[in-house]
Amino acid sequence: MDWMNTPEIWISLLTLTVLEIVLGIDNIVFISILAGKLPLDKQKKARQLGLALAMITRVLLLLSLSFIMKLTNPLFNIGQWINVTNASLLEQMALSGRDLILIIGGLFLIYKSTHEIHQKLEGEPEHQSKHKPHSFTSTIIQILILDIVFSLDSVITAVGMAEHIEVMIAAVIIAVAVMMVSAGAISNFVNQHPTVKILALSFLLLIGVSLLAEGFEQHIPKGYIYFAMAFSVLVEMLNLKMKNKHSKTLQLRNTPHSNNLQ
Repeated sequence: MDWMNTPEIWISLLTLTVLEIVLGIDNIVFISILAGKLPLDKQKKARQLGLALAMITRVLLLLSLSFIMKLTNPLFNIGQWINVTNASLLEQMALSGRDLILIIGGLFLIYKSTHEIHQKLEGEPEHQSKHKPHSFTSTIIQILILDIVFSLDSVITAVGMAEHIEVMIAAVIIAVAVMMVSAGAISNFVNQHPTVKILALSFLLLIGVSLLAEGFEQHIPKGYIYFAMAFSVLVEMLNLKMKNKHSKTLQLRNTPHSNNLQ
């Protein structure tokens, strides 16, 4: 336990915790959207259970680093099936276990976000509106699937940032604890503002595309994605503030002034 007395360890713990929280924001948004389909009395339980599963998944992956490293070994090469001769292109078309997880997760995110956006904009057809509400079990299963995908990205970041497994696990636990505290506020804010919900779904669509590209070895710098998301959130916050100010102005105009009447 001598590593606890090293300042560099605490700096790496703080840095890694912040990164884990940033990487977990999309996870919170996705969990909030899925949990929002459940009855009100089950939404908090679904969010807490979903984040707890995310923490367990991350810790288990960290404890099996040798397995994670094996996931980067190529399983097969699509280029060999279609007789690609270019060496660099042939190398990019080699798929590993990690690539397959990212591709499947990216496709799942693209499908779910597109489906949710379609429902929000077009509404549900009459023959579907009478279906039974989403079950708690199916919601948790969907959350678990995405937890695995997001956890893989989180664990790979942790491995690159810290050398001690204890630091990685501590950062994950602290980050998930922070997300559990803030999940309710984020979920309520997203559900109360339809435009924010569409924006959040658009972020998930963007993340799905980036996961799909990453699976095919087309690396998109995370900084570009996070900058685009932060800029969009800033614009939306200004839009909400102006909308709120406009609604207050209309209320004042429509309120009768007794002094003027007299």
